[in-house]
Amino acid sequence: MLDRKIATGALLLAAGWCAFSTACFAQNAGAPAAHVVQYHATIDTVKYTYGPGTPVGHLGPNDVLETNTLDCFGDAIHKPGDTLSMSKGDNPLTGPFYIDGAAPGDTIAIDFIRLDVNSDQGIGAAEPGFGALNSTNYTPMLNPALPERIWFYPIDHAANLATFRAQDTNFSVKIPMHPFIGSIGVAPAGGEARSSIVPAEFGGNMDVPEVAVGNTLLLPVNVPGALLYFGDGHAAMGDGEVAGSAIEVPLKVSLRVRVIKGKRIAWPRLENGDTLMATGIYRPVDDALRIAFTELVGWIHTDYGLSELDTYELLSKVAKIHLTEMVDPNYVVIASIDKKYLPPRLAK
Repeated sequence: MLDRKIATGALLLAAGWCAFSTACFAQNAGAPAAHVVQYHATIDTVKYTYGPGTPVGHLGPNDVLETNTLDCFGDAIHKPGDTLSMSKGDNPLTGPFYIDGAAPGDTIAIDFIRLDVNSDQGIGAAEPGFGALNSTNYTPMLNPALPERIWFYPIDHAANLATFRAQDTNFSVKIPMHPFIGSIGVAPAGGEARSSIVPAEFGGNMDVPEVAVGNTLLLPVNVPGALLYFGDGHAAMGDGEVAGSAIEVPLKVSLRVRVIKGKRIAWPRLENGDTLMATGIYRPVDDALRIAFTELVGWIHTDYGLSELDTYELLSKVAKIHLTEMVDPNYVVIASIDKKYLPPRLAK
């Protein structure tokens, strides 16, 4: 059940920034006190698809959501000897949350206030038929698939570190934690239901480390209320997530969702005070890259006034590319540009 209460005192975004500043609550000094909407997800309430569903709660324009996520194995793996078969499904999702006022053709902007690792250990795993260097349904080979193996990562919350311990040698190394949400998205268009392991136009299992405190995630609205789902917390992840897992952890989540009326985007975007980031999500990876750059060209042309050809030329000189994952049914590429290279944003 949901519990709604009035927050006692001003809530400050850890990011200290928001996209589309004219619509941002942070600039509304006279805005009413925020409501805190609390929800607790369990293995019995999580979902495994993005799509039509009964909302577990509503989020209004000045609400802060405080909730939790389970790890990608449903918090089922705890000790040596546990197996991946103990998981009820991949990437259990908290939600969906109905975003009041969101309608098809709008965009929702998600500001992450806090993302805290909610466990004293993280999990990593390799399994047959999954991973960038493994035989898969997409790249079948005659040689045997890699075996299942699970690693446990002790977490030092005070130092913000997780420890990798090799299983075949006496080696360990500490890894700085960067908590982020691996799977976050809205209901797809056309009444579709998509698996929680799939990234696509609606968001989903993007495994994007930029989906973290300090950045705003923009998602297209395809159905009334958007229907926001999220899960698959990560404490840290390497580019590409090549073996198929990050340091998988449950999270405590605090976020706020804003509705940008009449702003239609085709693919997820991210933004902070310094950077524009456009996603491309498809297979093969070169098409994912083309989508990301086409989206970034259009974004800059529309919001900053540069022609598409000038933008194309500029990006060829200063853009950056981040391959976030290449193990899911679609690959994910982030194309970005530092705002210092752009003219002032056009007045709306």
